[in-house]
Amino acid sequence: MDLKHRLDVMPVRISLVEENQELRASFVTLLKGAPGLCCVGSHGNATEALQHIPVERPDVVLMDVNLRGMGGIECMTRLKSQLPELRVLMLARHEHTDGGFESLCAGASGYLLKHAPSAELIEAIEQAHAGGALMTMQIARKVLDYLRDARKSITREVTSREYTIIGLIAKGYSYAEIGVTLDLPVVAVRQHLRAVYKKLQNAGVGR
Repeated sequence: MDLKHRLDVMPVRISLVEENQELRASFVTLLKGAPGLCCVGSHGNATEALQHIPVERPDVVLMDVNLRGMGGIECMTRLKSQLPELRVLMLARHEHTDGGFESLCAGASGYLLKHAPSAELIEAIEQAHAGGALMTMQIARKVLDYLRDARKSITREVTSREYTIIGLIAKGYSYAEIGVTLDLPVVAVRQHLRAVYKKLQNAGVGR
């Protein structure tokens, strides 16, 4: 097997940060059983995560947003200061629009509910690893509300295509439906969303 082929089939390395022990074990079982994924670490709090994840060098981190003590957003920020290319998917028990928006502005690649279907979680990991991003209908509405203030410089930086995509998500369109509507591959839709997140982060939104 040549080097290129070996690199192509290397599994996505995942570290998990979840304080609920039972749920953490469930996630680990799911990740270990998913083709193409490899769970390299499992941690119950931010202190453990900050100590071990820089050594584990995962591609993607699943992060409990509501960690006790140091919260998930602060933990993510500290990790990304050491590992700038790290992709982080924030996990929440309940939909919380402000928390999701804050997570994405701080550098997360997506915000998911912990009880999301397994296939949705695995797809989110794969897409985050590929450089894409996730946005829910509720978060899209929050982003649009924020961008409606024309006095903000970021409002002028977001492209018309990006506005269109966010608007369609806010109306409940799936990524596949957006792709058909705009004649774009789904991966391009996710990349446009990633660009929006980058603009929000560079503008210091949420800080």
